[in-house]
Amino acid sequence: MSFISEFGDASASEIAEQMPISRQAIVKHLAALADVGLVSAEREGRQVRYRLTPEPLNEATRWIAKVGAEWDDRLRALERMLGRRRR
Repeated sequence: MSFISEFGDASASEIAEQMPISRQAIVKHLAALADVGLVSAEREGRQVRYRLTPEPLNEATRWIAKVGAEWDDRLRALERMLGRRRR
């Protein structure tokens, strides 16, 4: 994904030239990423160009930050409660 992110879009062949795995393996991985909405595929003649679609990752990052903040609040409350019991 970093290769696509860096260059904007790329074909499976272009990505395979930069990676130590086969074009077929790249296509398989790109199909899995497309299935979950992390890349989009657009046919240009005989080639398929892949482009990063980061919004699903942005949504996941926001959710993780929200849940992390909730857990931080819970842990601070627990620390305060345990601190009172020790005294």
